[in-house]
Amino acid sequence: MSDILEELRWRGLVSQSTDEDALRRALAQGSLTYYAGFDPTAPSLHHGHLVQLILLRHLQLAGHRPIALVGGATGLIGDPRQSGERVLNSTDTVAEWTERLRGQIEPFLDFSGERGALLVNNLDWTGPLSAIELLRDVGKHFRMGTMLTREIVAKRLESEEGLSFTEFSYQLLQGNDFRELHRRYGATLQTGGSDQWGNLLAGVELIRKAEGAAVHALTTPLITKADGTKFGKTEGGAVWLAPDMMTPYAFYQYWVNASDEDAARWLRTFTFRSREEIEAITAESAEKPAARLAQRTLAGDVTTLVHGESATTAVQAASQALFGRGELRDLPAEVVDAAVSELPRAEVTLGSTTVLDAFVASGLVKGRNEARRTLAEGGVYVNNVKQDDGDRVLSAEDLLSGGRHILLRRGRRVLGAVSVTG
Repeated sequence: MSDILEELRWRGLVSQSTDEDALRRALAQGSLTYYAGFDPTAPSLHHGHLVQLILLRHLQLAGHRPIALVGGATGLIGDPRQSGERVLNSTDTVAEWTERLRGQIEPFLDFSGERGALLVNNLDWTGPLSAIELLRDVGKHFRMGTMLTREIVAKRLESEEGLSFTEFSYQLLQGNDFRELHRRYGATLQTGGSDQWGNLLAGVELIRKAEGAAVHALTTPLITKADGTKFGKTEGGAVWLAPDMMTPYAFYQYWVNASDEDAARWLRTFTFRSREEIEAITAESAEKPAARLAQRTLAGDVTTLVHGESATTAVQAASQALFGRGELRDLPAEVVDAAVSELPRAEVTLGSTTVLDAFVASGLVKGRNEARRTLAEGGVYVNNVKQDDGDRVLSAEDLLSGGRHILLRRGRRVLGAVSVTG
C-alpha cells in the first residue's frame, strides 16, 4: 500500500490527527522526522507503549526518520492521571528507569544510515532550563483557557483531590520537547496515544506561535478487547515488556489466549505481516478455529518482536510440553519456573505427599473423593505421565529441571503444579 497513512489506518493505528490531508502530503513528499515520547514512570514499558513502538517502526520502514524520546525530565513530573496525584520518584530512580527504557526501545528501530533513528533524553535540554526561561520562553505562548479545558485537566479539577501545579505544568514541558526536537533535528510530527492528544496539540501550538511553523500530530486509538474488558489487563497488572517484570512465557500466554475476534484484529495492529498474509491466516482460522492459528501466529510474532526469537522458541516448546506434546524434562529450569508461576499450585513435602494429596492441595480437585474419581477415569497425570496409584508418594525423582516443581494435569487441558518445601 503506497499511502502509509491508509496502511496505518487499516492496521488500527490511527485515531486523531491535525490536518490529515496536509499530513498525508508531508508523508508522501519525502522523508520527514517524527518522534514519540516515553516517560520512565515505571521500570518497564507496557502494552500501551508497544503500540507506539510499532507505529514508529512502520513509519521508519516507510522511509521516515524516528526519534524516540525517553523523558528523563518529564518522568520526574508525570502527566496527570485520570485520578489521584502521581507519586514523585527520586532522581536516581528515574535515571535508572530511563536507562532501562532506552534498552527496551533500541531493538525496535534501525539506528544506521542517514535516516537512522535517534534516542534522546529531554533532561538534556530541560535540566538546564531556568524557571524564568520556562515562564518567559515557553509559558508566554500558552493560554490558561485552553489548558483548563483539556479533558483530563478539567476532570481532575472537578475531583476531590484536585490537580497540583506540578502536573498541570506537564503540558508546557512536553510542548517544549516538540519545539526542541523541531529546532535541533527538524521534527515535524509527534505521535502518541489518544489520551495524549491535548499534550500533542500543546507542542503543535507552541511551534506555530514561537517558530511560525506548521507541524503535525497523530494519535493511536485505545486498543480494546471484543468483550469490552480492558486490553492489557492481567492478574499481575499490565502486560510489561521487561522480562523481569513479566516472563516471556507469561507474555506469550497473554497473546495466545486472545479470543478469535481479538486475534484477527491484533494481527493487524501488533505484527508486521502483510495484508495478504493476515487475511489468509484469518480465513484459515475461521475455517479451523480449534487450531488457533491466528492466536499462535500473533503470540509468536509479538513475543519475537519484544523478547527475541530464542525466547519465543523456548516458550513455544514449554507450551507444547506442558500439554504432553513435548518432553518436559528437556525444558530449562528458568522456563519451568516461568511456566509454573502461571499455574494454580501449592507447596508440598517430598516423601510424604501423595499424588492425590497434591491434586487436592493444588486446587485441581475439590477433595479426595473427586480426586479418586478423576484417577479412576484416567485423568490424573504427573509430569504428563498417567497415574494408576493415587497413593504413590512424590519423590525427588518427580522433580523437573531446577529441582523445585512437579507438573500436574487433570484430563487433557487443566494444569496445576506443586513446589517442594523439603
